[in-house]
Amino acid sequence: MAPDLVVRRARPGDAPAISRLNNTFANEGQMLVRSPEVIALAIDDYVVVQVARGELLACGALKEYSPSVAEVAAIAVSRDAHGQGLGRTIVGAVEALARKRGIFDVFALTLQPEFFAAVGYQRVDRARYPEKIRRDCLGCARRFACNEICFAKNLLADQTAVPLAA
Repeated sequence: MAPDLVVRRARPGDAPAISRLNNTFANEGQMLVRSPEVIALAIDDYVVVQVARGELLACGALKEYSPSVAEVAAIAVSRDAHGQGLGRTIVGAVEALARKRGIFDVFALTLQPEFFAAVGYQRVDRARYPEKIRRDCLGCARRFACNEICFAKNLLADQTAVPLAA
């Protein structure tokens, strides 16, 4: 990662930029749309990669379903920053947040299976996470045509972590 980049927890003022970054990909059907208001309500669950005192280049969130299970969600990297390892960095930062909260079973539903396999996730059946299905999938407009693939990782088995700036 370039030395002028900072990995940190998101702040309330980041919600509009996170929404814009997320919705760039949502508008192409790759992610779910997230409004600044929805992001602001969950801002403590987001991490970002930012150019020092500047633009947000990547974001991701930890979406908790139980005290021991959470989703690595809303991973987005600016197209201008693709190929720089920021996706891997942001997933590592979300995993660090999960560890900090005592959560070691994480999963992701994705349209980018190669990426999650490359960062140490294993393909699993989404039925393994009924909490996700009950809370989110049943109300999703794409529930009958969902082509996302479920990947999971046990963080106790993988002790790599990305430190977060304040």
